Amino acid sequence: MKDGMKDVYITSTGSFLPNAPIDNARMEQVLGLVGGKPSRLKDRILKQSGITQRHYALGPDGRSTHMNEELAANAVIDALERRELRVEDLEMLACGTTQGDLPLPGFASMVHGRIGGRPMEVVSTSGVCCSGMAALLTAFRAVQSGQRSNAVACGSELVSRNLKASKFEAEATLEDNRELGYRAFDADFLRWMLSDGAGAMLLENKPNAQGLSLRIEWVDLVSHAHERPVCMYTGLVDKDRPRAGNSWLDYPTIAQADRTGMMKIRQDTRLLPEIVKLGVEEYLRLLQKERLRADEVDHLLCHYSSHVFKSETLTLLEKAGAMIPEKKWFTNLYTKGNTGAASIFIMLDEALRSGRFGENETILLMVPESGRFSVSFAKLRVVGSGAPKREIARAAHEPHVESRIETADIERAIASSPLHESANSKNAIERHLGIDLALVWAEFERALRRVPLVQRLEGGTATAEDYRRLLVNLRQQVMEGARWIARAASNISIELFALRSMFIGHAEDEHKDYQMLERDYVAMGGRYEEIVSQPKNIGSEALSAFMFHQASQPDPLDLIGAMFVIEGLGKKKAARWAELLRTDLHLTPQQTSFLTYHGKNDDNHFDKLKDVIRSGAIDERMAKRVVKTAKVVARLYALQLEEIDHV
Repeated sequence: MKDGMKDVYITSTGSFLPNAPIDNARMEQVLGLVGGKPSRLKDRILKQSGITQRHYALGPDGRSTHMNEELAANAVIDALERRELRVEDLEMLACGTTQGDLPLPGFASMVHGRIGGRPMEVVSTSGVCCSGMAALLTAFRAVQSGQRSNAVACGSELVSRNLKASKFEAEATLEDNRELGYRAFDADFLRWMLSDGAGAMLLENKPNAQGLSLRIEWVDLVSHAHERPVCMYTGLVDKDRPRAGNSWLDYPTIAQADRTGMMKIRQDTRLLPEIVKLGVEEYLRLLQKERLRADEVDHLLCHYSSHVFKSETLTLLEKAGAMIPEKKWFTNLYTKGNTGAASIFIMLDEALRSGRFGENETILLMVPESGRFSVSFAKLRVVGSGAPKREIARAAHEPHVESRIETADIERAIASSPLHESANSKNAIERHLGIDLALVWAEFERALRRVPLVQRLEGGTATAEDYRRLLVNLRQQVMEGARWIARAASNISIELFALRSMFIGHAEDEHKDYQMLERDYVAMGGRYEEIVSQPKNIGSEALSAFMFHQASQPDPLDLIGAMFVIEGLGKKKAARWAELLRTDLHLTPQQTSFLTYHGKNDDNHFDKLKDVIRSGAIDERMAKRVVKTAKVVARLYALQLEEIDHV
């Protein structure tokens, strides 16, 4: 290390993949049929790529479910939370993407606005696949030079918006395409190759005191645009002759530019073999410069867009006598898809969490980009406490748990779950349900930590007005709690009479709780007329509608998932919030009676939940419904708390 330069470590990684994975059979259902006809090229392209599933930020109706900045923000928060750092601790944010949500301002500025925190340095890097590595290089240099003690580098892509059939229906005529030099295959090819996702790396000037860190030895990024043509592009009439007047901004309107077909993302597939050769060429240069030895590489994480390119790369490496054995290669292309700038981040996150790396091993990251032919590499060294490689998560063998979650994550989730005893049950269904609900709870806690009001409560900066608004908004939800529980009881069949009685008893326990909220509000100086007349916020409306809908279904035992979240909040959070408010705002017990009561009394409610789970009425199918309901309620409850600041 040069004088004055500091070691830089990746101390945490994060990722975010929107919505459930989409397999090859469902791709065209989500993206839509162009001209009402299936693509003739899809199956051939997918067979060559080897991709079997991917993620889109699109709903079943084809509408966007996320913004690109949201994907990136979720990945950044994931990395910070795994390191147990607050957004306020972050000093720099560098984000790379192919296309942001807006032409301006910069993508990193939008992500910063989304995650919050404090004033910080932000850098937006553009390009295609290498834009994520450019963000990593920028963050690395800032920490290495001592200008920043930490930074997050992020790669994010949301391309599905440009792959929908509606974007292809207005294609110019075939004659126009020929005149403009377009090849229909160039656009349709990418429809089946690209997908959405985001990943992040937290960089610090010291290693993580617990677990493994990855020391960055160097990052290298080289462009060959000076001697190579444009390969992947959008917004040009003729890519081979970029000149004034032929870009999308030169047209009278964007609509007119779109009618030419130039706004589609295109790939000159005739040039793609060149990027494989260039990647190998740059790798050989690194060997020649002695920045790397082939025999020291323990893990190669290479971003390639198609399985075909892996085969070609292996052939070239073997011919050059610089082979890295295939068993050392790691990719998740086939299950996560080609996410461009985010791919190498998502790949490293999965490999690190799986327990693949051991101390003192060498990792090589390799990202070729076909935009106008760039290649980037990074050499990482695994450092840590000397612990042996971790075993791959036992969750991989549990049928209800995502396999990418490592054992330590599951154990932490179980330990913090309000229903942790069920996760250790000898009964298989109860154990699986306990584990799945523990993971829902862990995700719910993360969502809560992102809610501004909760941040103020737990950070000691909440005001009396914050607390009054919390009471007002909770009252609307609590007041209806007994009603949907009673409705659920009325829809439980006679065969489950004992469980119907449990629901009725629960409704009886709840039906006067809102009065405690009203008394606390008045004790805080609020007027009774205000708390009883305040309408529900957006989150409360959504939560209430969902609860009554579910309660109206036959045998709605899945509502124990809702009770798990709501009563869990009381059990795990309410008493602590009451104590913090009394300390920070010098309140009396009479002003925090509702929170204090639920912090103590919800243990009894959890005993009843356990009785339902152990009753034998919960089979595997119902357990899945319980988990789904818990997930929905957790999301809506967090939204309810977020909206308190917007009322």
